[in-house]
Amino acid sequence: MAAALALAALLALLPACGPGDGKVAGVTVNYGISNPWDSLMPYNSISGSNYARMIYDKLYDRLAYVHADGRLSPRAAKSWEGSEDGHTALFHLDEQAAFHDGTPVTAEHWVETFTLMTDPACPVLGRGNFSVFTGTDQDGCRVAGETFGVEAVDEYTLKFTFRDPTTPEDFLLNKNREFYVLPTHLLEGEDPAGLMELEFWKAPVGSGPCRFLEEVPGSRLTLAANPDYQLGRPGFDKLVITVMDKSNLLTALIAGDMDYYAIGGNITTENASLAESSGLTVLKGTVPNTFFELMLNAERIPDARVRRAIELALDKELLCEQSTHGLGRPAGSSLSPEGPYAAAAEPAGARDVEGARSLLAEAGYDGRSYTLVCTSNRAGLAALMQQNLAEAGINITIETVDSAAMFAGMADGTYDLGIASHTPAALPLWFTEPRLSETNNLFHIADLTPYSQRIQAIRAETDVDKRMELVAELDSYLAQERPFIPLWFGTALHVQSPTVANIDYPSASFSNENVWEWVKE
Repeated sequence: MAAALALAALLALLPACGPGDGKVAGVTVNYGISNPWDSLMPYNSISGSNYARMIYDKLYDRLAYVHADGRLSPRAAKSWEGSEDGHTALFHLDEQAAFHDGTPVTAEHWVETFTLMTDPACPVLGRGNFSVFTGTDQDGCRVAGETFGVEAVDEYTLKFTFRDPTTPEDFLLNKNREFYVLPTHLLEGEDPAGLMELEFWKAPVGSGPCRFLEEVPGSRLTLAANPDYQLGRPGFDKLVITVMDKSNLLTALIAGDMDYYAIGGNITTENASLAESSGLTVLKGTVPNTFFELMLNAERIPDARVRRAIELALDKELLCEQSTHGLGRPAGSSLSPEGPYAAAAEPAGARDVEGARSLLAEAGYDGRSYTLVCTSNRAGLAALMQQNLAEAGINITIETVDSAAMFAGMADGTYDLGIASHTPAALPLWFTEPRLSETNNLFHIADLTPYSQRIQAIRAETDVDKRMELVAELDSYLAQERPFIPLWFGTALHVQSPTVANIDYPSASFSNENVWEWVKE
């Protein structure tokens, strides 16, 4: 007993393992990811992919945690409120937040981070995200002589001033995953022009729920639980993130070599039976993580009656079932059916072939053939659409290309229709605003004014009830004009980890994970 007590006393005097030593012992969570991150500097990702964001989410802190259904929970900020005119927002930071070196995170750190990233001399990628603040140009660079819209009211209160009316909730839903606080006290005196090339980013210090230990670039990243994270210490000691082929992720989970893999452990319906027969539990997601649409070229199909006829001729129920195998629901709107604006969404409606024929006759459709473009993996879906439309008398030819060529062809007007899918968001304008603008008139609409006026009215309205009315008005107008056809929303299947508890699987699909709540015994 005396020897044991002496040993315990000796161990208590030994220094704890710090960032970069790679010697944290204890419980390890083995985490799989199918694509590598391209930088450990959160503002320097060339790809800007969700896989990089999943890494940043653990090393660095964000203002909030975004749930799959659009709800927001505190992270670096414990509360927030906006002004009546929607131009300013206050974020009250958690006083317990600290960087991995023990330095408290203050509002000044956030201000200094944003000031550094908007310095025209700093070669930051994705700087356009900062253009929402006053005092910046369209590229997100600070403008000399203008007041920058990011300031510290006091030590733990951060104030943003927006160029356009924006509620703090909309800002967080739209931009939260783009912004992280950096340890600017460790970067003091560095030349902004050379910031991205610093050795610091090979062993970075953040304030997130995990701290850096070691990296094999493009292959493996080892992190340790941050015992001082303000939302709680993760229920493991070490997180080892390994890049592996997507086809091997489920196999590794079944074999016990992996505890969990990125993007919520998503699996296909084909793999679900394999997972269940291997003793794993498969969870059916409730919040949509995909949105399918049929892009239309309004220049080549200028009559809205023809565009509406195309929608009426499509059997959305059949198309959805064939594509999602029961994991989707037909849509009449780009508004998420589980989001805060679901009540404003137009219903999907039933197939009406006779109604489609009547609209075509009214519009004087002359039987011309339209080109439908899709990627090769959706050729079967395109063939079903072709059959649906033929029953209403609409002629379609199908062309298969890669995704880049498809969007390029829709943008330059080569194609008439195109099948596309997207990751939906809770914001009411997540889909429409970026696609109905002068800089990205993807649907080739002759006059964008009716759209831009309605979109601007929604952006400017901060009253919840009035905003809901404006969103419903825009959705009704979209249903009448149909510049694109909403097809369906799809949900995911998540294979549950047999070893780690408390994982928020649906929210992981939106590039954030609640690792501070994970527990591995």
